[in-house]
Amino acid sequence: MVVQLHERPIEVAPGTTLHQLRDAVKPGADVVVLNGAVVTADSPLQAGDSVHFIRRGEAPSPADMEALLTARHTPGVHERVRQGVVGIAGLGGLGSTVAVALARTGVGKLVLADFDVVEPSNLNRQQYSVAQIGMYKAEALREVLRQANPYVEVTANVVRLDESNLLQVFAGVHVLVEAFDTAAAKTMLVKTFRKLRPEVPLITASGLAGYGPANRIRTRRVLGNLYLVGDEETAARPGMGLMAPRVGIAAAHQANAVLRLLLGLDVED
Repeated sequence: MVVQLHERPIEVAPGTTLHQLRDAVKPGADVVVLNGAVVTADSPLQAGDSVHFIRRGEAPSPADMEALLTARHTPGVHERVRQGVVGIAGLGGLGSTVAVALARTGVGKLVLADFDVVEPSNLNRQQYSVAQIGMYKAEALREVLRQANPYVEVTANVVRLDESNLLQVFAGVHVLVEAFDTAAAKTMLVKTFRKLRPEVPLITASGLAGYGPANRIRTRRVLGNLYLVGDEETAARPGMGLMAPRVGIAAAHQANAVLRLLLGLDVED
């Protein structure tokens, strides 16, 4: 029968157990992942099982690295999302966090766009470091993503998006994430992209400032392929800042919506 070992099919004899396979191919492995979950007990393997063996502290071979980065995924997810192309417009607290989540998920290609540079007040919620202050966000985030998952293709565009270049920058994306700071930029992107590419899902956000209850942030379909994340009320203003926890919750909603769309699932179910 055939099982998947580090995402590669191998033939094993019927009745072979998990530990027998471990001892044959990776003696001393102390992390055993079966179908996305770490297990300690031995059990007979079933046809189609996905198995990963890891020795803590050991750098895997280049041939195994990509598979082991996604060993904890639900089986079948990586094979599908690695075909995905996702655009992210704006690389602040939302966009940078969405990008990191999707890179760790193994999305095949990320198309990033932002004209701004990293500055100190960004670091309370954005996925950059002190050493990157002064860098263009698109280029700094490309570095961050390379460290998280070097197998994801990243196109970094240092550009101010507008009606004239939006379609060119995001040509070929399967899903677009809107992560701008201003209402005017959000409106421009939604109107322009919906007019030019109505068949492509667009995930926007509104209402994620402060430290209000997390459960007020939700994802809902607005119209057709347009989705909205946030509480739709709590905008950033004097006395209501932007902070990592709530921004991160909204970004995780956006990233999870992207994942569900790439897997062919309804975002709201």
